[in-house]
Amino acid sequence: MSSFVIKLIGLCTMFCDHFNNAVIGHFSYLNLIGRIAFPLFAFQLSQSYTHTKNLTKFLFRLLVFAIISQAPFMLFLSTYTSPLALNIGFTMILGALAILSFDKIPNKFLGLSVCALISILGEIINVDYGAFGIILILLFYIFREKKLWLTISTASCIFINYTISFFVYHGAPFVTYYLPIILCSCIPLIFISLYNGKRGLNAKYLFYIFYPVHLLLLYFLHYFIQ
Repeated sequence: MSSFVIKLIGLCTMFCDHFNNAVIGHFSYLNLIGRIAFPLFAFQLSQSYTHTKNLTKFLFRLLVFAIISQAPFMLFLSTYTSPLALNIGFTMILGALAILSFDKIPNKFLGLSVCALISILGEIINVDYGAFGIILILLFYIFREKKLWLTISTASCIFINYTISFFVYHGAPFVTYYLPIILCSCIPLIFISLYNGKRGLNAKYLFYIFYPVHLLLLYFLHYFIQ
C-alpha cells in the first residue's frame, strides 16, 4: 500500500467525520469512520519528516498551511461547537518539533522531556487532538522501523487517551461509545502495516489543498440546508 493510498483513505474518512459534524449534527457511524483519519495523517507526517530533504522548508510549509487553514477551521467548528481551537496544521507543527527534539538532542531523557513540554503546550493552546495527537506523531517516528512496537505503542496510546476521556468527561458509557471509538482508531494500524514504503501517485499538496477547501464547503453547506 503506497503513501498516496494511505493519504486518500485519510482524506475520505476525515470527510465522513467532518460531514457528520457539520451537516448531521449528532454522533453517528460516520464519526466512527472518521477515527481512521488522524492516525494515518500522523503516520504520513512522520514519514514526510524522515524523507524530507529540507527540514526548514518542510516546517515552513506546515506553518503556511496551518495559518491558511485556521479561518476555514474556525468557521467549520462554529457549525457545531466553539471555534476557539487551532487546526490540525498546528498539531503537525508541534508533532514535527517533537520529532526534531527527539532526533537532534543527544540526551534522550532530555529530548523526551522537551517532547513532553511540547505536548503540554499543544494541550494548553488547544490544537486539534491536543497532546494525544503530538504523542502519536512522535511514536510513529520513534518506532518507524519496528512494526510490532509501533503497533503496540500506538494502540496503547489510543486506548489510554480515550480511557482518560471516559473518566474525565463521564458523558457517555465506555462499552457503547468509547470502545467503538478505540477500535476504529486502531483500524489505521492495519493500513500502516501494509505500507510498502513507496510514494505512489505524486500528490504532494493534495492534503494541504483539500483540508481548508472541504472545511469551507461544509460550512456553507451547513447554512444552506438550515
